[in-house]
Amino acid sequence: MFPASWSRLTCRALSSRGQSTLSLFSGSEPANWTKVVSDAERIVGYPTSFMSLRCLLSDEISNVAMYVRKLVGTKHPLLNTARGFVNDNRNNLQLRGLIVLLLSKAAGPSHTASDLLSQGMVSGIYPSQRHLAEITELIHTAFLVHRGIVDLKGWTDSDGPLKDMEFGNKMAVLSGDFLLANACTGLAELNNTKVVELISSAIGDVVQGIYSENHNPIEENSLTGGVDVAAWEEHAFLSHGALLAKSCQAAMELAKHDKESQRLAYKYGKHLSLGHKLNSDLQPFVKSSVGEPSFSLSAAPVVFHRQIVGQEGWRQQLQQVKTKRNQLDYSKLLAAVKSEKGVSSAVDLCCYHSNKALEAIQALPSSEARSALENIASAITKF
Repeated sequence: MFPASWSRLTCRALSSRGQSTLSLFSGSEPANWTKVVSDAERIVGYPTSFMSLRCLLSDEISNVAMYVRKLVGTKHPLLNTARGFVNDNRNNLQLRGLIVLLLSKAAGPSHTASDLLSQGMVSGIYPSQRHLAEITELIHTAFLVHRGIVDLKGWTDSDGPLKDMEFGNKMAVLSGDFLLANACTGLAELNNTKVVELISSAIGDVVQGIYSENHNPIEENSLTGGVDVAAWEEHAFLSHGALLAKSCQAAMELAKHDKESQRLAYKYGKHLSLGHKLNSDLQPFVKSSVGEPSFSLSAAPVVFHRQIVGQEGWRQQLQQVKTKRNQLDYSKLLAAVKSEKGVSSAVDLCCYHSNKALEAIQALPSSEARSALENIASAITKF
């Protein structure tokens, strides 16, 4: 999977490269987070935090918003998703588009690009690359909305009115489909067959990842068997990495860069995404929290831990941490996972992906944009 020599020492060495940079993936104070985003936006010369504003202010979405208001007071997750579009201090919803723009600016125009093509550049970025960044965000947003669909099979009256959940599901489907349709329309307007193929395949990857979650849940397999780190990485790439990796590659294609440049851009997006997911999975295990801890049984540290203790040992631990009501005591389970090397192994893998992302952009000329990309790659190793 990755060399045994990748250790916490490597991780500390990586983190030291960006000591003055706030982590872009873990929680930070709102004021500081705003500064990080505004500094990055200054580099690319574009307010990426409003990247999808044209679509979100359309008449169709305005009508959808009126219906979403009817969900206020219900337990439907579409409400939380909608709030996140307006204000999300923990994770920037526009981060993927920002990375596409930073990479576009860092790479610049290729030697084969025509002078006519370069005339439309703003802050060193082609209009088509900015359009691609918007498309990437629309696709990501569409799937966020779709993920808010509630499984009503086990819904009971005590969970709330069923009609509210059914209405919320309809709105999640329609809203997500509308955003995805807009993204596909914009994709066709780029008039680049290879870019269409790349982003279309990324959409297929995300669909496959979501389908796998719903029909072969890693969460259930974490209880009964059959999950390893390789399976975790494959699923994490489909669900979280493919869109960014292929968008980064597509940005290089739009600027007429060669295949090697496209491969390195893809590599940066892939490893950054996997490192980001590892950072997110590690948060409950490396930060102290008040009250009952919350984490998924398919989180990377748990998957590593299960491989270390073996299937039988894992089953015994699950029995030991069950309460009288036959539910899992997550505080005890977290302590059990932290007692072995599952957490440190996940940290090592996060450092590995951070290093791989850094390697991918070393061929780019030194610039403010490349430094920002390096800081982002280093930030995912901070917990």
